[in-house]
Amino acid sequence: MRRLLPLTLLTALAALSVTACSPGASDGPVVVVTTNILGDVVQNVVGDQADVKVLMPRGADPHSFEISASDAARVERADLLVSNGLGLEEGIGKTVDTARSEGVPILQVGEAVRPIEYRSGKSTGTMDPHIWTDPDRVRDAVALIRDAVIEHVPEIDAGAVRTNSDSYARQLEELTARMADRFATVPADRRKLVTNHHVFGYLAERFGFDTVGAVIPSGTTLASPSASDLSDLAATITAARVPAIFVDSSQPDRLAQVMASEAGVPVDVVSLFTESLGEHGSGAGTYIEMMDSNSLAIAEGLA
Repeated sequence: MRRLLPLTLLTALAALSVTACSPGASDGPVVVVTTNILGDVVQNVVGDQADVKVLMPRGADPHSFEISASDAARVERADLLVSNGLGLEEGIGKTVDTARSEGVPILQVGEAVRPIEYRSGKSTGTMDPHIWTDPDRVRDAVALIRDAVIEHVPEIDAGAVRTNSDSYARQLEELTARMADRFATVPADRRKLVTNHHVFGYLAERFGFDTVGAVIPSGTTLASPSASDLSDLAATITAARVPAIFVDSSQPDRLAQVMASEAGVPVDVVSLFTESLGEHGSGAGTYIEMMDSNSLAIAEGLA
C-alpha cells in the first residue's frame, strides 16, 4: 500500500511544477523579438548564446497580431527587446511602451536603418516600416542587433556573437547580389509594382522599381480602399499595362482578383510572403528563403 505524501509537501511540489513550466520561464538570458522576420535575423546573430523568443506567429500580420498576458509578462522580463518600430506592430504598441517604462532595453531597428517615407498612396509623409524588403538595410540591422546583444544581454560570448554576425552579413550580401541578378532580367518598361498594400518601398528604392499603386492605398493592412481608390488603381493598371499584382499570402486576395479582372490588360495575381515568414518547407521558412522566393516570383511575374 502506497504511503500518502504530507499535504505541505504536495503543495510545495505543485508550486515548483507551475514555476518550471510557466510561459517565459528561462534559466538563461532571453532576447524577445516582436516579428518573426526579425526573429530569424536575431536568431542568426545570437546563435546559442541566448534564448530568442518571437512573439508573432508564422503567417500572422505584423500590423494586427496581438499577444497573450503571459507573452506580455515575458516581454517585461527580457534582457533585450528587439522590435521593428515605425508603427508596424500596431497591436502590441502598449506592451512595448510598458516594457520601456519597466527599464527593458529596446532596440527599434527601423528607426536606425535610414527609414524612408511612403512613396505613393495616402500615407505620404509617414515613415515606411517595411525595412526588410531591402536586404542591405537588414545587413545594417545585423550590426545594430550585434551591438545591442553584446551590450545588454548577460553571460554571452561576445566573440561568438560577432562571428555569427559576420557570417550572416556575408549571406545577406550574397542575397542582394542574387536578387539584383534576377531583377536585371525585367525590362525597364515593366519594372512596375502593384501590391495589396504599400509594402515594397525599400525594395523599389534598392533595385530600381516604380511603385505604381496598391489595392489598399496605405502602408497598413488595417485600412480599407474606397470605390474611387479601386477605380483609380484599375485605370492606372490599364494605362501602365502592369502585368501582375503582388499580394501577401496571409491576406485575402479577393480585391486584387477583382482589380485584375477589371483591368484592360492581362494581369496575374501573384502570392508572395511579404509580411511574415511561412512554415518551414513553404519556401519562406527563413528571411533569406523568403526574399529568394519573392524575388524569383517578382522577376517571373514582370518579365
